[in-house]
Amino acid sequence: MATASRARHGSYIFQRPGSSNWWVRLRSPSQTVVKSLGTAKRAEAEIIALPQIAEHKARLLAARPRVERIWQSRLEPGLHIGPDGGHVAATERELTYYNHNGAFLRTEANGGLAFQIVSGHAPLTVRSLANAFIEADFGTGGGERPKVLTKNGDDQIIETYLEHRRVGGYYASEARAVWKLYKELVGKPLKDATRDDGRKLAQHFIDQGLKSATIEKKIGWLNAAAHLAIKDGKLKFNPFSGVVPDMEDSERRLPLDDADMKVIRANLKQLDKSNQLLLRLLATTGMRLSEAFAIDSEATEKGCRFVIVGRKTKQSLRRVPLPAAMLPFLPRIIKGPLFTSKYKDPVDAASKRLNRFLDDCGIVDPRKVIHSLRHRAQDRLRAAGCPEDKRWAILGHEEPTVAAGYGEGFPVPLLKRWIDEIGF
Repeated sequence: MATASRARHGSYIFQRPGSSNWWVRLRSPSQTVVKSLGTAKRAEAEIIALPQIAEHKARLLAARPRVERIWQSRLEPGLHIGPDGGHVAATERELTYYNHNGAFLRTEANGGLAFQIVSGHAPLTVRSLANAFIEADFGTGGGERPKVLTKNGDDQIIETYLEHRRVGGYYASEARAVWKLYKELVGKPLKDATRDDGRKLAQHFIDQGLKSATIEKKIGWLNAAAHLAIKDGKLKFNPFSGVVPDMEDSERRLPLDDADMKVIRANLKQLDKSNQLLLRLLATTGMRLSEAFAIDSEATEKGCRFVIVGRKTKQSLRRVPLPAAMLPFLPRIIKGPLFTSKYKDPVDAASKRLNRFLDDCGIVDPRKVIHSLRHRAQDRLRAAGCPEDKRWAILGHEEPTVAAGYGEGFPVPLLKRWIDEIGF
């Protein structure tokens, strides 16, 4: 059995336990190639791996399906009988209509723009098109125009769940994106879906190299929506329940210690102001990266400013006081999204960006990532003597528990006293 490897998510190079050398892992749908780079120095390994990674990306890009625009004629060029006894003269792009006496009537376009889906090797069939996750759906007859994915009753199941749980912002976008992907991959009504269809969605994420915890999180949206629909009598079976295999790929994260934080503070100006603010917020509150991106307003209680985060689940929904260490860097009042991004997945992009920052600071232990700030916050609260129920009221529960609701009613000023113990 292969030795478990240690690598930061999203990185091509990694170190195996017990080996001082760096390795490169190149994944494709057909195979995974793992090679030793023959050096224990990360900088040298990155240089050695660079051409291999570039060639690998070029192959993936060449094989990626793409859309080509073509002109799809409605009638073949030539002379055709018209509907009123006249005739139609067709060219590739234009139709000219004449009546039964040969008098000119009108002209119009002969068809319109259509799309041809091709891969790096050959045009895709209808079946392979579905598997290629392209946002188009061709009929079985040649030459039919692409069909736009239409909304149906299943879409309402997803929307009902989002409204019922008051899920919005980034979380709602993620849920809708996963639902859209399911429709493209499977294209089957939920009432007819089986767990094999749910596993097909899970396998897609596995092929992307995602960890099982991340896959559980993504499919969890559909799992929860289907569960609610069963309660409402709209479904009888949940095709997304228990479809993610246990890949034993979880990795124990280490908290960032005082020495790490000293290095981070010394190098913080390497980041732009938005990323500085994001890192400070994660460090002083212990909130999840996705929760930070969901902040778009604030409120006050007895003069204490706070934000509401964790709308994804009941056990994570909570009020988080804004720590004293954050106040000098925040807007006077938060009236819109605190963080914005040009990326389709802003949380993933920010995670990679901040993890690279940790690398640049010399914090290269793969068990120490930006999420380690959350572990640090837990340790700081525990060391300060913060009671467990108040810790979870600040940080949010990781799993559903009987005590998940204990912290919901704590006064914000009381929680602020404890959150200020985390510091930066």
